[in-house]
Amino acid sequence: DFDAKKKRKVAEIYQALNSEPIDVAALRRMAISEGGLLTDEIRCKVWPKLLSVNTDDLPPPPGKELREDNKDYQQVLLDVQRSLRRFPPGMPDEQREGLQEDLIDIILHVLKRNPQLHYYQGYHDIVVTFLLVVGDRLATALVEKLSTHHLRDFMDPTMDNTKHILNYLMPIIDQMNPEVHDFMQSAEVGTIFALSWLITWFGHVLSDFRHVVRLYDFFLACHPLMPIYFAAVIVLYRGQEVLDCECDMASVHHLLSQIPQDLPYERLISKAGDLFVQFPPSKLAKEAAQQQAERTAASTFKDFELAAVQQRPDAL
Repeated sequence: DFDAKKKRKVAEIYQALNSEPIDVAALRRMAISEGGLLTDEIRCKVWPKLLSVNTDDLPPPPGKELREDNKDYQQVLLDVQRSLRRFPPGMPDEQREGLQEDLIDIILHVLKRNPQLHYYQGYHDIVVTFLLVVGDRLATALVEKLSTHHLRDFMDPTMDNTKHILNYLMPIIDQMNPEVHDFMQSAEVGTIFALSWLITWFGHVLSDFRHVVRLYDFFLACHPLMPIYFAAVIVLYRGQEVLDCECDMASVHHLLSQIPQDLPYERLISKAGDLFVQFPPSKLAKEAAQQQAERTAASTFKDFELAAVQQRPDAL
């Protein structure tokens, strides 16, 4: 039955792609519903439609001048050199090194064309996902669109907007499980544990590439705040583990920042979609602002210290 269902879905996706005009609403539904877009071949066709990118007008291949006098080049180079585990295991070295060069070029191209955008560590985790799925030219166009829309808040000169988005996390948890919310507040764990989830769309923390692209199908079809709803759903799913933890910052932070790899992704995706409908961002905005007010420098310093202590060389 699974195969029959899959065949039916593939047929529906192609029907939506071939209709005049393209049925983007149907493509969104397919990307969100069980199994997402199923194959990378389909993603190459559907992702541009979800981002309304014209595939007939792709940016030219990068010239050498991209890397000269580029203020971000050194940092991007370092991050890309550390990105080994984001490539499929067993990929030949030359192929991977070629892709790493492409990765640097895509990032520098987007930054050069959009001087208002600021590079952040973890951005390459998103770009590499697009590169591996759709290839360098199309990835450049998709990532540029994404960077000026969905990822825009992460690419400001300061982290203020990113922190503001993280402030939506606790109100969502509070709505669904006040006990877990209050426990986390008592532990003063903050939301820093979810930072790398949010700014890499979970690309940095999930080791199975299939799960990463499945989430990208979902996020590309949804509101830019959907990743924070998905983060909330992961915490809620692990609610009992959280409550069984010592009620102190280090223990709860440690538990939550280690993401289990065997999550029931389809169930969680569906749940995140439901929560978004039930508690849209407009409904949570007041509480998120309240969180912002409470989280002044003094109250977040423990977070900051802890994050500093727990850094690993390959961590974000």
